[in-house]
Amino acid sequence: MGFMSEFREFAVKGNVVDLAVGVIIGGAFGKIVDSVVKDLIMPLVGKVVGGLDFSNYFVMLSSPPADFKGPMTYEALTKAGVPLFAYGSFLTVLLNFLILAFIIFLMIKQINRLKRSDAPAPAPVEAPVTPEDIVLLREIRDSLKRDKA
Repeated sequence: MGFMSEFREFAVKGNVVDLAVGVIIGGAFGKIVDSVVKDLIMPLVGKVVGGLDFSNYFVMLSSPPADFKGPMTYEALTKAGVPLFAYGSFLTVLLNFLILAFIIFLMIKQINRLKRSDAPAPAPVEAPVTPEDIVLLREIRDSLKRDKA
């Protein structure tokens, strides 16, 4: 089997296609969760803790260049090349991860519950019915054995 035919066989297997679909849907789902955290949850958390924007929680690791005249925000300092310890951005990403993990947990839990309730009960195993002609032949055989003895 040649290299290309082996690759073709591998690439068209159901598991690879399922994995590709899962990765694409996962990427789209990740964007939805990012938006939920960034646009819905973090503003509420910021409001609760005093109206602060978590993306602007950082520590400058060096001074900005002398010609820097922009605002002292995360975006402006990053664009100017100033090294930052951006723990606010990390908190946002961590919250994204926790929400995504919780949603996936709920989805898997629901799928497993549905699998258990939809699975048909195993049918009781019954002995196969022996055809009537076989039963008659066995009776004849057994009676011949008794007559010889």
